[in-house]
Amino acid sequence: MRAQLGADRVRLSRDVLDQIDKIVPPGTNLSARDAGYQPVALADPALRRRSARSA
Repeated sequence: MRAQLGADRVRLSRDVLDQIDKIVPPGTNLSARDAGYQPVALADPALRRRSARSA
């Protein structure tokens, strides 16, 4: 658990986020148990890419 401390301060560039979206598009379920679940951040496109200041 301690290894994850500080992970909330990591910021990825738009280029990196775009590459991740190409590999796994937003809203893709990787587990059958997640079928039908849609997080608010995916339902509202404006919330998908928050700047470092607003996060």
